[in-house]
Amino acid sequence: MEFSEAVRRRRMVRRYLDRPLPAGVADELAWITLRAPSAGFTQAVSSLLLESAEDRDAFWAAAWPGDETARSSGLRTAPLLILTWTSEAAYLDRYAEPDKGWTDRDPARWSAPYWWVDAGMAAMLTLLDAVDRGLGACFFGLPAERIELVRAAFGVPPDQLSVGVTAVGYPDPAERPSGSPTRRNRRPASSLIHVGRWDSQSSL
Repeated sequence: MEFSEAVRRRRMVRRYLDRPLPAGVADELAWITLRAPSAGFTQAVSSLLLESAEDRDAFWAAAWPGDETARSSGLRTAPLLILTWTSEAAYLDRYAEPDKGWTDRDPARWSAPYWWVDAGMAAMLTLLDAVDRGLGACFFGLPAERIELVRAAFGVPPDQLSVGVTAVGYPDPAERPSGSPTRRNRRPASSLIHVGRWDSQSSL
């Protein structure tokens, strides 16, 4: 579909049909993240694909065990989970190289932590690619207190920082809209887009 149509259709899907993805789609969805911008071409945003039932069950057991299952019940129906990770150390190392010259590796030099910025852009590509394929997706974060358990369950190295998880699958047509957009009005573009000066009014 046209890019603008994919952007308009994108939403967070929280319940999926019991239907596996075609072979190879998981790899293709992960590959698209490699085309995201990468500061200094650091290339330190990584994906962990969990597609088998065993792997997905192990993830949910580590991330939302016991009485917390209700919070994630709809997402558990997704046939694919893509865990996004990034490495602050890799970016600091890259920008201490001769062509960048920040030899002290001080994170305070960064106006924004691009290890997070690049990872967010990579995740957005997956969300849009899923829509383009007629799929649904939802990006969500791990509970901070469960990250180490998820890391241990899948052998993720300690330098990898958890960015979040993208659930992917065929949307359940019976799903009703939920989440914050159903409780909050969309702010007018004029309050968020400024032209020339901050106190200007956009015509959008």
